[in-house]
Amino acid sequence: MSTSPGQRWLILAHAFNMDGRAASQTITDKIPHLRAAGIEVVVLSGVSGSHDRQFEHHQLWPAGPAGFRFELRHVLRRRLGSGAMYRGVMVLASLPLLPFMFVEKLLRPIESSWSWWLSAYLKGRWLARQRPFDLIYSTGGAFAAHLAGRALQRATGTPWLAEVHDPLVMPGSTPRTPQEKMQARVEGLICTHADVAIWFTEQALHSARLRHPQLGERGKMMIPGIDAPFKQLPPYQAGASLVVGHFGSLSTTRNLVPFIEALELLSQLRAELAAVIHLQVTGGPLDAVSASKMANSSVRHAIHHLGRIEADPASGLSGREQILNRMRAVDVLLLLHGQEPICEEYIPSKLYEYLWMQRPILAVVYDNPQMARMIRDEGHRVIDAGQGISNDQVARELSIALENYVVDWTTQGLADNGRDSPYTTGAAVGSQLGWVRGVALGDDR
Repeated sequence: MSTSPGQRWLILAHAFNMDGRAASQTITDKIPHLRAAGIEVVVLSGVSGSHDRQFEHHQLWPAGPAGFRFELRHVLRRRLGSGAMYRGVMVLASLPLLPFMFVEKLLRPIESSWSWWLSAYLKGRWLARQRPFDLIYSTGGAFAAHLAGRALQRATGTPWLAEVHDPLVMPGSTPRTPQEKMQARVEGLICTHADVAIWFTEQALHSARLRHPQLGERGKMMIPGIDAPFKQLPPYQAGASLVVGHFGSLSTTRNLVPFIEALELLSQLRAELAAVIHLQVTGGPLDAVSASKMANSSVRHAIHHLGRIEADPASGLSGREQILNRMRAVDVLLLLHGQEPICEEYIPSKLYEYLWMQRPILAVVYDNPQMARMIRDEGHRVIDAGQGISNDQVARELSIALENYVVDWTTQGLADNGRDSPYTTGAAVGSQLGWVRGVALGDDR
């Protein structure tokens, strides 16, 4: 196998062409680079994203009833909105599925997308009979893609590249639930059988090798990155207040509490500085922990939840494009890593967008030296959190950082740093092509 023109790759990605979804963005952005390298791509995905007509793209429903209902919900909401008609159709569609969903959850109490692997395997097997593939490339996201990748490798003898987005096993834990045990099993399949296996952080790869020494040098670490999102950066213009922007999802373990406590502390010490700070939160709904904290906070008036941004038919801009424009408009970008062990092996994809904005980044990083180093190397601020560091200490450090930003903003302004991000999709694809070429040559380069 080589990566010369004429290569034909089968890409298994449950999430594909889904606006705003990190699991989709990671693979969708690679396609132009792969095609530019002369590779013919055939994509098998779920049905929730948009159909791509620039290359061969098959959208497949899951084989199981729970997965079918989950996908149907997204498809109908996209077409009907979330009003009464959508709710009525979902009720009518769900009733005949309920008995089968009960049996499925009794036998397989794991994520509903698991059965997509069978649909992808059957379609991939049929396509391979028509014309063989040179590489099976599973990426996720949903572990169903990796199950299908292994099944197709075993059936066809085609080399298999597996790309793991988030760690499949929680650091420092023993899998106990059916979901955790299934994810551990998938990791074992990848480490044992994949010709190339990719993780997105140094620690995630290291942990996988400790659990599965047979992985050896077939395991690789790759920074996914993103390419420059603008041909020309939109102008930044300071406003009447210092706007801190947080973009992305929140959860009970990745919440606004550290920032709110920092702003409360600054309000007590330097009320005149805290008064000019406003936090804009763009993304899904507020998590319960953030909402509870805001409801009883003296600085709740300074926090504005803007919600999820959808595609705008009037301007033709996707949700992702609108969010990128908003990132450019804020004074400071806030990145909250989280507060759980998985953060040691995980870097939010939002970081790669932030680094292209050239705006100051204020990041709270939980026990992840690689992530902290990447941010500091690009000239931004990192507040270390994690084991041995109290929440009060994190709030104090954040408060000091906010104070410094306000002082700079009022005296000299917060100008762009003028630095392009070194982490690009093009570089990631270049690494992948080299590793695949190494498989063809019989080594692990």
